[in-house]
Amino acid sequence: MFGIEEIKKILPHREPFLMIDKVVENQPGKDTKAIKAVSANEWFFQGHFEKTKVMPGVLIIEAIAQTGGIAIMSMEEMKGKLAFLARINKARFMKKVVPGDVLEIETKITAFKMNVGIGEGVAKVDGKTVAKCELTFAIGDEEN
Repeated sequence: MFGIEEIKKILPHREPFLMIDKVVENQPGKDTKAIKAVSANEWFFQGHFEKTKVMPGVLIIEAIAQTGGIAIMSMEEMKGKLAFLARINKARFMKKVVPGDVLEIETKITAFKMNVGIGEGVAKVDGKTVAKCELTFAIGDEEN
């Protein structure tokens, strides 16, 4: 398990676009589980369904992708590389995510070859699936 500072050492994302708060389980190159606590003060609630606050689905997918990025980028051979989101397939949204919810995110890497990683992810709240998708990552060199 590791917190925000360890996540920042692996991912290049920074606030407000760092979408995961902590990693609760990580098997590099295989799967990662992360948590995102959704508060009423999130920046995206200011302009998205202002009267009925709902977390944008695209940001839930981003949280799933960042969790997959941890799985890939925590591999020893990925030092000095970046994982770019290259494709989103079969995205499904089952329930809305609102302030007070805690996203439980799981991403499994199903294939990894050369500079491409493929994974599938799911986001849950209270054990119920709120979103899921398939992701493809392109691995590239980190630029200075």
